Amino acid sequence: MQIVMFSKMLKEIGNLTIEKAGDQIAKLGFNGVDLTVRARGYILPEEVTHKLPEAIDTLKSKGLMVPMITTNITSAFEKYADEIFRTASECDVKFIKLGYWRYEGFGKIRKQIKAIRRSLIGIQKLSREYNITAGIHTHSGSFVTASPEVLYMLLNGFDPEYLCAYIDPGHMVVEGGRSGWEIGLDLLSDYVRIVAVKDFGWFKIIDPHAGEVKWKVKTVPLGEGLVPWSRVFEDLKRIGFDGVISVHSEYYDVDLGELLRRTRRDLEYLRRIIGSLWRGI
Repeated sequence: MQIVMFSKMLKEIGNLTIEKAGDQIAKLGFNGVDLTVRARGYILPEEVTHKLPEAIDTLKSKGLMVPMITTNITSAFEKYADEIFRTASECDVKFIKLGYWRYEGFGKIRKQIKAIRRSLIGIQKLSREYNITAGIHTHSGSFVTASPEVLYMLLNGFDPEYLCAYIDPGHMVVEGGRSGWEIGLDLLSDYVRIVAVKDFGWFKIIDPHAGEVKWKVKTVPLGEGLVPWSRVFEDLKRIGFDGVISVHSEYYDVDLGELLRRTRRDLEYLRRIIGSLWRGI
């Protein structure tokens, strides 16, 4: 099992170079990096063939592995998809996070599921060709994969060694707060290879224009939100999970210093939670 830091926020909040981001991630005590390879990411898709190996060499020099990268790929036939899969494989990256499919509205979900499964046939072929695993992330809101049950419908019948579930308990609890998240994890258990870690809370706000009460989801430190982390990792142990854990640290209302402090606390919390279940984490 490897615990890595999602690099997104170090670029968005700190505007750190790969080298400086690696210094901070190593200092925090992570095993490695979940590196963004997409528009506005650390590696642009059109630069992947030379920039990704350079970035990974830089991170390795700091004692960090790169077991996964995060992309926007949703089709094997889109521009740079083959280059990204091939280069990632050559760099010993084991997992590629795919992009998202927006929910198109009521009455369209069955058609969308059929279309996405057709796209996944091509992606699985790429994964098999380059011996890599593509992961689909559970994301709350207006995304097809907001529901883990729908993600199961997408993945069912595909080979989990090449197409896997990238579960995000935070997003799953937002959509299925009491038991829905656990039922979804149960359904996806044969496909789970990657886990995202972040916590959420619901906050009441007043819409100043309409004068109405609304509820907003916001990222909070681990242990202060909705996710019952002990139960999550007990379930993950039960299914034999031994993949990659990506800590997301998606705190948008802070400066770099506070982002790093919160990330350190989150990592310490995470290791306490799973330390009694797995040794050596």
